[in-house]
Amino acid sequence: MSVRLTTLTDNAVRTGKLGLLAEHGLSILVEAHGKRVLLDAGQTDTAVRNARALGLDLGAVDAIVLSHGHQDHTGGLRAVLREVSRQGREVPVYAHPDLWTARYSLREGERPRFTGLPYREEGMAALGARFHYSAIPREVFPGIWTTGEVPRRNDFEKLDPALKVRLSDGWGQDQILDDQALVVTSARGLIVVLGCAHAGIVNTLAHARQFTGERRLHAVVGGTHLGLGLKEQLAPSVAALREMGIERLGVSHCTGPEASAELARAFGPAFFYNNAGSVVDLG
Repeated sequence: MSVRLTTLTDNAVRTGKLGLLAEHGLSILVEAHGKRVLLDAGQTDTAVRNARALGLDLGAVDAIVLSHGHQDHTGGLRAVLREVSRQGREVPVYAHPDLWTARYSLREGERPRFTGLPYREEGMAALGARFHYSAIPREVFPGIWTTGEVPRRNDFEKLDPALKVRLSDGWGQDQILDDQALVVTSARGLIVVLGCAHAGIVNTLAHARQFTGERRLHAVVGGTHLGLGLKEQLAPSVAALREMGIERLGVSHCTGPEASAELARAFGPAFFYNNAGSVVDLG
């Protein structure tokens, strides 16, 4: 059994891949166990444009999984659904019940900026989306799981204090309880595909191990949020990841140059940049 990950949207384009676009967002096509699952949809229509440029037919996608409700992962959903659900076809969309939470970014010196999912559920349903919500791990196809809500068990992976929700008396911390990842079982261990890892990459991997019962981590690919999190989180996160014995680590989107450099030093040849146009074949 082989698993192929094709990154359709990322902040950067893989070196040598001409004709592709980059944007602040993420979308990864996962082909595993005879199924095609799209994790996230990017921010605009870039996933659709890049899929066409790569010769991929999104009309063959069997399901969509949304890692959380931020716009850089869901803004492209309308364009993706129009491509996936051609000729009136319906497509299952798996997400956490908090997907539609109205959320904002409130950074020092800036006005509040809406960062949530920019559509309404009924509008997406009209385009063929059939939403399935779960806060616990769910096997969407045999050997392909969503993690559901990720328990926050360590004391070093913190939430971004700039991410807020409106309260009756002001602003509150967005707990981003909808943050989840996609997990694929393989003969060599787990393949974990991350959206943004707001719950913490270490927490996410520990949770995947716990609910699957599989300790081996063959590959971890996607956004780590280490580039946007608190700086003091980086060192303990890298140390914990080293102890987990990850065979391949491909970083995307919200990892950033400083965290990427630290991870590259820590993981050596096991590390790679996973950008738009990257195709990763895993055993």
